[in-house]
Amino acid sequence: MPIRILNTLTGTKEEFVSIKPNEVNMYVCGVTVYDLCHLGHARGAIIFDVIQKYFTYKGYKVNYVRNFTDIDDKIIKKAKEEGQDWKEIASRYIAEYYRDMDSLGVARATLEPKATEHITHMLKIIGILVKRGYAYQVPDGDVYFAVEKFPEYGKLSKRDLSELLAGARVEVDEQKLNPLDFVLWKRSKPGEPMWASPWGEGRPGWHIECSAMSMEYLGESFDIHGGGKDLIFPHHENEIAQSEAFSSGPYARYWIHNGFVNINQEKMSKSLGNVFTIRDLTKSFAPEAIRFFLLSTHYRSPIDFSYESINHSQRGLDRFYTMLLRLHDFLAQRRPDDASFPRKQERDLLTQDIHSFAEKRTEPKIRDDFISLLETQLGEFPVLFREAMDDDFNSALAISRLFDLLKVVNTVLDKSYELAKNAELRAVLAESLKTFLRFGQILGLFQMSPKAWFQTGKEQFEADLTPSAIEQTIEKRNEARREKNWALADEIRNDLAKKGIVLEDSPKGTSWKYKH
Repeated sequence: MPIRILNTLTGTKEEFVSIKPNEVNMYVCGVTVYDLCHLGHARGAIIFDVIQKYFTYKGYKVNYVRNFTDIDDKIIKKAKEEGQDWKEIASRYIAEYYRDMDSLGVARATLEPKATEHITHMLKIIGILVKRGYAYQVPDGDVYFAVEKFPEYGKLSKRDLSELLAGARVEVDEQKLNPLDFVLWKRSKPGEPMWASPWGEGRPGWHIECSAMSMEYLGESFDIHGGGKDLIFPHHENEIAQSEAFSSGPYARYWIHNGFVNINQEKMSKSLGNVFTIRDLTKSFAPEAIRFFLLSTHYRSPIDFSYESINHSQRGLDRFYTMLLRLHDFLAQRRPDDASFPRKQERDLLTQDIHSFAEKRTEPKIRDDFISLLETQLGEFPVLFREAMDDDFNSALAISRLFDLLKVVNTVLDKSYELAKNAELRAVLAESLKTFLRFGQILGLFQMSPKAWFQTGKEQFEADLTPSAIEQTIEKRNEARREKNWALADEIRNDLAKKGIVLEDSPKGTSWKYKH
């Protein structure tokens, strides 16, 4: 099944067809490095990290370019405030960016260029735009792009030029021919960073930076351009205008824009003063819980942040890691009915080709309905996962499919001591473990060991609290209850509760979970 993308440029969901067979060239606007990243930055980085991983899973070679804007008014302002060189500010916050993204499991892009390393290419583009009449220099030395010279201006944001002019909220500059004209080259003020150019010493405008870096590494026409919805206008609109005026051809074919992270229905942004930095959030929550939270809503939809919402995501991950811990523990045990069951065979079960377990049964025992159900679910899961992700990278639906599989695996684990512990049962549970790890890797989830996950929480994992040890303790409690020894039963429950294990009694028996 082909991948379908909601293309901002056309406003329709389109089948993805790459320019080069089996190769994806993708550019995503990176951060301006003058401060710590916030949750909004995290959302974009995580979304395109997953898109990169999913294309790779589908067999594409992915050339992913994500830039750093390392020269900007905000960087210069920060440097003046702190009495440091602007280069030191940029370098420091690039390092901080990597620290945050590493904690969130965001992989490096194929290339991560810096704007200041590509001034020469920017000057080349500006020179050609001036020569062709798309750009002009004003008396104070700045060079502007003339938007009226580009007939398709507004095609990405679906805005008419006359309407834009009527409602223009742009910086007043009487030297500009049109209020919407945007700067390509800025004359530097005394004490500001500058580079030599045919129009005098200065520095590039923001928009030209991304055009130069994307075209230098991916060519004048490439597959995907991405970023947040706030970049559609004017940044990406301006990129299209200057790039296509330069190349005389189409720029990016598919445009992907992620939605905002909101606080009380307002976009999270530094200008509004409602920012939660990644650094602050990871002091209170597991980084993977933040990732899980951001992927639990479709990337195009707005997502409303609250502490409770991330708490909810953390509890959801608890359920997955508890199940993974139970799987690890079950598969590490010898069969009680066959002490000679070889350890090597157990390890081999974890390295079988996916979906091959059904053909490798070794014992002609009557199959249990629960095993049959899980085998069916495992057979269907890759298709359901791909259907979700092929439909405009619907990570929320993909996570829902993982929860569906989780429920079935837990049911089999709950029944595992009632079922015959044969090779067939072990194989289907080993395949379950492989499935969660393999597809979780695409989303950047479940990559910690279960033990490490719970140690990261409240240090609640102890050597005597493996799932089998917990279940043996529960059986002792069940025996005490059968003998009406309520004091001992309560003592066992309370002891487990102190260790972070919650028991839930029901007519069907006693289940347990970790309390994060």
